[in-house]
Amino acid sequence: MVSSAIPLVQGGGRFIVDWLAPKLVEAGHEVETVWIPQVDDPATLFQQMLAFRLMDLNDSFDRVITFRPPAHVVRHHTKIVWFIHHIRQFYDLWETDYNPLPRTAYWEAYRANLKTADTKALDEAHKIFTNSAIVQKRLKTFNGVDAEVLYPPVLAPERFFAEAWGGEIAFICRVEHHKRQHLAIEAMKLTRTPVRLRIAGRSASAEYADYLRKLIALRELEDRVTLDLRWISEGEKTSLLSTALAAIYVPLDEDSYGYPTIEAALARKTTVTVSDSGGVPEFIIDGVSGIVADPDPAALADAFDRVWTDRKLARDLGQNAYQRLAELRIHWEHVIERLTS
Repeated sequence: MVSSAIPLVQGGGRFIVDWLAPKLVEAGHEVETVWIPQVDDPATLFQQMLAFRLMDLNDSFDRVITFRPPAHVVRHHTKIVWFIHHIRQFYDLWETDYNPLPRTAYWEAYRANLKTADTKALDEAHKIFTNSAIVQKRLKTFNGVDAEVLYPPVLAPERFFAEAWGGEIAFICRVEHHKRQHLAIEAMKLTRTPVRLRIAGRSASAEYADYLRKLIALRELEDRVTLDLRWISEGEKTSLLSTALAAIYVPLDEDSYGYPTIEAALARKTTVTVSDSGGVPEFIIDGVSGIVADPDPAALADAFDRVWTDRKLARDLGQNAYQRLAELRIHWEHVIERLTS
């Protein structure tokens, strides 16, 4: 297995690799994981891609599975690409505020060359999978290639359990601006019930963390919003979810449903999300396995009040979310079968 990794940054891009490796071994395969450091520097992107391209693994392995870009450019006669996202600032984020690059002729040409290189590497693949339908659509739109959706499970689903449906909405993930923890805080100011919010996760930006602290103080929510900015262990995560009323996950145009959504479902807890959260509504069916609100504080506040007021609804949606895992075949047996077929 080959993937890129930003040094010292944990997240879904690493988990999908780290969790797959032991499952392949359990299935009887020999596995080697190759990580190559990647830095978030557009100016050196092609040099970084060259490091992967120079890797000829044909004589080393029977099959190579690649994940986070630009790992898909490696050379192998049986290259399986489990594509989790593009270098997004050159693709779906090109016209958004999350792209800091100027729209000059130089960067337009740079972007065109990147698309050409990516498409060539993807055309070489024996099979292409994506972690969501939204990424599947992006591959078709930008690169003209077809892919099969293969949803990634979590490593040890049996760890999660439900103990109670308390009064707290759990927002457990990396704390970054595009995850939009600020949207949940703004919603709390508009709630009519005593519902509480817990934001838990390591902050990727000191500036954004400070902004959240100030926002909580400005909205006078210190007694109802807990901000826990540190790495949350797996044990702590299962404990928090076991007694949570519900979960919330409201990223902007996420690449997949996100592990927080699946972890909540395993704990029989429903997730509140928003309509522009990307792949999350692929799992959350509004009113059936969760709540999909408009991406504004007032709509989220209504959703918070709804699950706080109607605990039976919260339980029913959580149970349906758990059943949704089976409907979408989100389990390791299916993943191993598809990747090795």
